[in-house]
Amino acid sequence: MATVFKIKGGRKLSGEIVPQGAKNEALQVLCASLLTTERIDYYNVPDILDVNRLLELIELLGAEVVRDGAHVSITAKNIDISKAMTEEYSRLSGVFRGSVMLVGPMLSRFGKAYIYKPGGDKIGRRRLDTHYFGLNKLGAKFQVDDNLPYITITADRLQGTYMLLDEASVTGTANIIMASVFAKGKTTIFNAACEPYIVQLCTLLKKMGAKIEGVRSNLLTIEGVTSLNGATHTILPDMIEIGSFIGMAAMTASEIRIKDVCLSELGLIPTVFSRLGIEPYIENNDLIVPALQHYEIKPFDDGSLMTISDAPWPGFSPDLISIALVTAIQAKGSVLIHQKMFESRLFFVDKLIDMGAQIILCDPHRATVIGLDHSIPLRGISLTSPDIRAGVALLIAALSAEGTSVIHNIDQIDRGYQNIDGRLRAIGADIQRIEE
Repeated sequence: MATVFKIKGGRKLSGEIVPQGAKNEALQVLCASLLTTERIDYYNVPDILDVNRLLELIELLGAEVVRDGAHVSITAKNIDISKAMTEEYSRLSGVFRGSVMLVGPMLSRFGKAYIYKPGGDKIGRRRLDTHYFGLNKLGAKFQVDDNLPYITITADRLQGTYMLLDEASVTGTANIIMASVFAKGKTTIFNAACEPYIVQLCTLLKKMGAKIEGVRSNLLTIEGVTSLNGATHTILPDMIEIGSFIGMAAMTASEIRIKDVCLSELGLIPTVFSRLGIEPYIENNDLIVPALQHYEIKPFDDGSLMTISDAPWPGFSPDLISIALVTAIQAKGSVLIHQKMFESRLFFVDKLIDMGAQIILCDPHRATVIGLDHSIPLRGISLTSPDIRAGVALLIAALSAEGTSVIHNIDQIDRGYQNIDGRLRAIGADIQRIEE
């Protein structure tokens, strides 16, 4: 028996929706709990598969994990690193990519860590070279045994150094930061990622007693310390969910109030949607998307075709490229969607074409969307979610379509979106989670 979403589309939505805590931030800051013997309290923690799997891994290593709704406390006093060599740890860490960020804290505090081939979204090659490079620069040694499913990483004590990262990897930067907090001397990381998730991680570590300078820039300086304290930390609202809800409101011609969005941390998200003709407005800390029967893509000032592409922060997040693409289906005009950072993330568009969308897949990185201007509705069909963000893009398409759609492989959506069906029903969607 498999669980699917059954969606009757074409319904107007209305009301308020509260974005969950940021998935990508949660995966980083929860790993930081291994850096101290003292308790850390986290608030606004999303109840999603990837986060829950990470908490299982942390608990498996010997930490005390207590969850009460969106509040999670972790006390990592009695950690047994050898648990990372068990079959259960291997199974859990292999199904989602976020597990790799436990390596930096384990190596930093205990001088040893184990890394398995990570799982996660099937969106093309996602190398771990930046993680390996940074840890190696700090003095870590890698031991590979073809008879073992993991790589053993060791270091008596990491040594601070200068490093220039070949790419501004968010998870790579997070891992290197957490490895550096106990390194001897000064570590300088140039071309560091500076996403809000990294800023939040650094903010937490500084509250714990870490010495970090250059936060919000791509040049970080970390002075090693010998111990860290407990702290409290509140996770930001998930900007990818916020962007998803903007696109959902536009595609269904619905007015939706997105609560407590923390506008200052949304970067280019409102700007990019405005290029598609969608103009949300802020009221207090809420973002209101008006009901739009028509929204028109704006060409560039010289009249050339609008292009929306992803880039490292402060550029437009690659996690929202799928959402921008599906939103453009019912816009007026045409847009080129350019997914630069992952080579397989646009391969879900064949299902949108089957639903009636006018999309030309130019190559693995580019697709041209010719907007339907709400003159022709999409039609409901059977769909399969290939990854978290494409899964939600297909969900948005299904909500806007005439007829019934069935989405399979919804575990991918549950990995990143908390109780999405329940929250959508609360604003008028006809969506059911059923066994098939």
